[in-house]
Amino acid sequence: MVQPIVIHTIEPRSIDTSSVTESAFHSVSATYATDDLADPHSLYAQLRRTTPVMKGDILALYGIPSQADYANTGRPVFTLFRHADIAAVLRDDKTWSTDLLKDGLGTFLGEMFLSARNGESHRLLRRLLQPCFAPDVTRRWRTHVIAPLVEREYGGQWRARGRAELMSDLAMPFPILAIYAILGFPDDPASVTQFADWALQILNGPQIDPEKAKASMARAFEAADLLDEHVRGVVAARRRAGASGEELIDRLIRTEVDGERLDDGQIAGIVRMLLPAAAETTTRTLANLMVHLLQDERLLARVRTDRSLLPRALTESMRLEPVAGFLARRALRDLDIGGVTIPAGSAVSLVMGSANRDEAMFADADSFDLERSQQANLGFGYGLHMCIGMPVARTEVEVAADMLLNLPNLRLDPDRPAPRLHGLQFRGPDAVHLRWDTK
Repeated sequence: MVQPIVIHTIEPRSIDTSSVTESAFHSVSATYATDDLADPHSLYAQLRRTTPVMKGDILALYGIPSQADYANTGRPVFTLFRHADIAAVLRDDKTWSTDLLKDGLGTFLGEMFLSARNGESHRLLRRLLQPCFAPDVTRRWRTHVIAPLVEREYGGQWRARGRAELMSDLAMPFPILAIYAILGFPDDPASVTQFADWALQILNGPQIDPEKAKASMARAFEAADLLDEHVRGVVAARRRAGASGEELIDRLIRTEVDGERLDDGQIAGIVRMLLPAAAETTTRTLANLMVHLLQDERLLARVRTDRSLLPRALTESMRLEPVAGFLARRALRDLDIGGVTIPAGSAVSLVMGSANRDEAMFADADSFDLERSQQANLGFGYGLHMCIGMPVARTEVEVAADMLLNLPNLRLDPDRPAPRLHGLQFRGPDAVHLRWDTK
């Protein structure tokens, strides 16, 4: 007999997550950014023409940790820049493995790190998770959790303010509050702040510099252990309470495929897997979208007038500036790409930021076009390993952007520096100063 689904009211109190979260966020930015390359897109365009399959890892050249060799093993790495080559790699899980992702972040995210699984192991876990992120579930989270949270924590309070800094005031704390509520954690402001800090400490673990890596990896391991202990306690409590709610932890407790179910440790691992996106990717995705809209008055007016265009605007923003600019895979056999031999065991670093502006795939690739075909966008990955949490992240961004567009005469603050997108991996602005009318 199917248990009825109960939607619990989730109302986290107004809290300040900025003090810890902002510092940790900017630390991640510093790890994955470079001052030596202000505009990567011009370089990517040149390399698509001259060296579409490059020997070496472009991230390592700029001193940035790379999924292709997080553990600094010295494995051969090649960098791919063309959309067709990258999409072919992401489609083919028989030739290309994600097992190299167990290094670096996978060290902290553990066996439930979906992106690092392959074959039947990946398929089974994805089948267990898929019902928990089904479209009807996401719609209910939007109605009963995300939209009320945005209005309660930001909408009403912001209308009388007239100005804000988007990153610290909304884009950083909001995704943490949202995932905390969606998961079904107790209403505990101090835990929300700690939750965010642990997530960002994990993300900041991998480092190129060996001395920095010692300290950052130690902090990341400690954060992962503390987070695991914290989440296991919450999962056990919700299991004892019957796990009948709509929240994600309850759904993970109930999910079953061919007699397979998840134990408390596995559920804690899944929560740990979701955190980097919740604490980092959603933040920058919202910021990048708003920068694109606010820097183009006609585009802003069009989307403000017709909110049904918001999903298309978000997709196009993610194409132009994907937050996760790089993915990686390991070759399971010798093969040839564009006349270059890739030996078995080598890694490829996949430049999503280049693929999404490939002239062979996108006409006028550097422009923001709401009418553009959405099919070839690799902003949230592609193929079997496409991000399973994508619908939730998109929903959070769309709801927050909709609230911002309701602010009268929303604009960039002319008295403050204009936002600047930077970074190769985890690309976005450090600050976005906003103004709007209060009368």
